[in-house]
Amino acid sequence: MSWLTEIARPEIRTLRPYEHAIWEPGLVRLHANELPWRAEGDSSEAGLNRYPEPHPLALEAALAQLYAVEPSMLLAARGSDEAIDLLIRSYCRAGHDAILVCPPTFGMYAVAARVQGAGVIEVPLQRDAGYACDFAALEAQCAANVKLVFLCSPNNPTGNRFERASIIALARALQGRALLVIDEAYVEFADDTSLASELAALPGLVLLRTLSKAYGLAGARCGALLAHADVVGLLRKVIQPYAITQLTIEAVFASLAPAALAAARARTAAIVRERTRLAATLRELRGVRRVWPSEANFLLVEFDDALGAQRRAHAAGVLVRELRAYPGLQQGLRVSIGAALENERLLASLA
Repeated sequence: MSWLTEIARPEIRTLRPYEHAIWEPGLVRLHANELPWRAEGDSSEAGLNRYPEPHPLALEAALAQLYAVEPSMLLAARGSDEAIDLLIRSYCRAGHDAILVCPPTFGMYAVAARVQGAGVIEVPLQRDAGYACDFAALEAQCAANVKLVFLCSPNNPTGNRFERASIIALARALQGRALLVIDEAYVEFADDTSLASELAALPGLVLLRTLSKAYGLAGARCGALLAHADVVGLLRKVIQPYAITQLTIEAVFASLAPAALAAARARTAAIVRERTRLAATLRELRGVRRVWPSEANFLLVEFDDALGAQRRAHAAGVLVRELRAYPGLQQGLRVSIGAALENERLLASLA
């Protein structure tokens, strides 16, 4: 047994997964209690009266090709949120184990841990250093009961990316005792590439990817966890069968066609250009204290009166995210980068 499974919950290591119905779609299906007719209005390719593939291996193979990993190193999930939940449920014993996070960051890490009854240890980012991560403090706080360290890079809501060399060094330091989970939800908008090429050399490194951002499939709810095959095999015992719906499977395959991938790259480049333009214009507006550098598809903007700015945007029909729940960001708003006309509408409301 490798250390990757040794540090998991013993109940999960010995868990016998649910035995789903046999997946042989070419045969007459009288074994899964399905209806033999499609519902009215069902225009899907496979028919929604049939269960989808219990674990979508063909979809995972396609995503593995997209992310340049072996299929055995990828688990498809209902967005990154499910992957986060699976990791914490599989590795953290309630009332005993903990995760480590660096606020301000994506809130689902802490929420999923608290649902599981796991502890949450915080090593705050360094605001005075541009929300940099103190990697030495991070390693020092990684006690024996810490099983998962979460870093979002580029980080949500600050938009900054952490140095690749520092992440690799931390992953090496944590080998044998904890998994380092890097959430790469926004990596397509960043100046650097994914850490997927480092997975083979770093068994304790886990990456979270999503089709919600750069590929425009937020409503389809499809993400991927990239990790050593031992980690993927463990989580596959825990994930529910039929987690990925038939409509999602079909939508993802359509988005992975060559023309669709080219369009996604073009849209990503357009967002990066708009991000630069929007940031420059916002910096010139009265009442804007600071626009933080971003390598994501959003900007962290601090105002003299953030709630007033939010109200003016709302009155103009534009929603932005207020950040009062984050310490130190009471006057901050997170502004997603929209299409050019949407951004102009926001700017007009704030001018």
